Amino acid sequence: MAFHIFVSVCLQDIKGQSWTDEESDGENESEQFLYGIQGSCAADLYRHPQLDADIEAVKDIYTDSAVSVREYGTIDDVDIDLQINISFLDEEVATAWKVIRTEPIILRLRFSLSQYLDGPEPSVEVFQPSNKEGFSLGLQLKKILSAFTSQQWKHLSNEFLKAQQEKRHSWFKAGGTIKKFRAGLSIFSPIPKSPSFPLIQDTVLKGKLSVPELRVTRLMNRSISCTMKNPKGELFSYPPNSQAGGHCKNIPTLEYGFLVQIMKYSEQRIPTLNEYCVVCDEQHVFQNGSMLKPAVCTRELCVFSFYTLGVMSGAAEEVATGAEVVDLLVAMCRAALESPRKSIIFEPYPSVVDPNDPKTLAFNPKKKNYERLQKALDSVMSIREMTQGSYLEIKKQMDKLDPLAHPLLQWIISSNRSHIVKLPLSRQLKFMHTSHQFLLLSSPPAKEARFRTAKKLYGSTFAFHGSHIENWHSVLRNGLVNASYTKLQLHGAAYGKGIYLSPISSISFGYSGMGKGQHRMPTKDELVQRYNRMNSVPQSRPIQSRFLQSRNLNCIALCEVITSKDLQKHGNIWVCPVSDHVCTRFFFVYEDGQVGDANINTQEPKVQKEIMRVIGTQIYSS
Repeated sequence: MAFHIFVSVCLQDIKGQSWTDEESDGENESEQFLYGIQGSCAADLYRHPQLDADIEAVKDIYTDSAVSVREYGTIDDVDIDLQINISFLDEEVATAWKVIRTEPIILRLRFSLSQYLDGPEPSVEVFQPSNKEGFSLGLQLKKILSAFTSQQWKHLSNEFLKAQQEKRHSWFKAGGTIKKFRAGLSIFSPIPKSPSFPLIQDTVLKGKLSVPELRVTRLMNRSISCTMKNPKGELFSYPPNSQAGGHCKNIPTLEYGFLVQIMKYSEQRIPTLNEYCVVCDEQHVFQNGSMLKPAVCTRELCVFSFYTLGVMSGAAEEVATGAEVVDLLVAMCRAALESPRKSIIFEPYPSVVDPNDPKTLAFNPKKKNYERLQKALDSVMSIREMTQGSYLEIKKQMDKLDPLAHPLLQWIISSNRSHIVKLPLSRQLKFMHTSHQFLLLSSPPAKEARFRTAKKLYGSTFAFHGSHIENWHSVLRNGLVNASYTKLQLHGAAYGKGIYLSPISSISFGYSGMGKGQHRMPTKDELVQRYNRMNSVPQSRPIQSRFLQSRNLNCIALCEVITSKDLQKHGNIWVCPVSDHVCTRFFFVYEDGQVGDANINTQEPKVQKEIMRVIGTQIYSS
């Protein structure tokens, strides 16, 4: 007989969720066994006792209602569905990863019913019941958990696991004791050479912490550097450890069974998926740490595999759902490629497989050819045109113009590792005087968690960051880096090393116009004159144009910055040497030399109120 077991992994009780037969693949007359292991089984059914022991262990660590059984027929198979709850992810992270944070990720394992761990290696499936399309995270997680299972299967056996379980029961014989201390078990489980990953599950603990704090706690437990209090309440900060980056790959203890082990491993891996290549599962190496979105690394073998797997086929969907963002990405790429500094700032250089010869790279970072790249980019049709006809027809036209144009467009879209969304007019900052306003988030979950923890300690404020549009192709893929005293530095570092910010818009507007040979920052009076002139001349095109209609672009970002003692204020020039203390929030684009109001001061109450009105609904809704 075959049956399904549903294991629910929760930080908090999931109320109102019941998983019925309609939500699974199996549909037959044995649905009566769906709820409860206590359901009676046929007399000839032989279920390995170690499977029962693992099920009981899951119930002990989590809840009694976390395990359910479904039987099918006389096949010696059992499908086990582990429901991995991801509600600890922040809303913006879930949106960027295209997952439904209110719905568990289902990990389905198929074992031999009678042999369990002594049988064949189980197959692995990963999915979300309601996430029918675009669940690329599931492909990455399936690859990770399949490799984990294969590795564990080399030494797993029922006898070995039985010994582990007996060892656990010898510690907790009194009824209910294990549940009383289950949070402690997670902390003190013997996981060699790795930090702990406590899962706060006890109802007593849940009553003491709010939900946002739970989420931050889970992510903080997984971040490379961590902060904790000693018994006196003093704060200790532990610096990043060179070996801690791979902590999420540490093998959890087996003493509670294989089901608990793979659940805990899944919990470790999910918050850090963005830190690892989606193909080889090796850690990314970036100048300023990991970014928000999962991506493929630059190894040629991974690039070929990524192309072959068809993961990059989402260009049509992106153009359909986020055409304005694709338009902006192409504009940034063009600006970087046309810059005299392209050999420095056009980073990363594309890795694009030749569609006529899938075994070679048409664009190779080791053999840079900017002229060929420019030719392909010039053949990328305007996004406005793409939205007006059949995408397949547009692709055919691009292929005729240049066979590398469409693959390059796919790379521009898929290599973006930041989350960008065009803001509707109702959610725009009116004082910025441009219709091209975007939500821009690039911080990975671990950095965002550290930022919010620091915010609780020191508070935060908002400030502008101005940089020429040619630099943003790299920023979206590598993060907002500290360029002081590096080859990326353009304007000098008169106030020391760090990320330069200003509460005054005119200063950041000045920096945003520098580049392409313009290295003198305009004065505030010049910016005011330009602003007044642009707003007094009748507009030749609709001010609410959906797409960018000029290649003469300026842009600035609005960032949130921690107001700790590390933030150095030199009048209206601020320098933050700690990159973790600066997170981008919004991005504004201006055309044809237009600039916004040069007199904006983010420290004025009316400006702060407007920012919080918009940012409160966009970022902190979770």
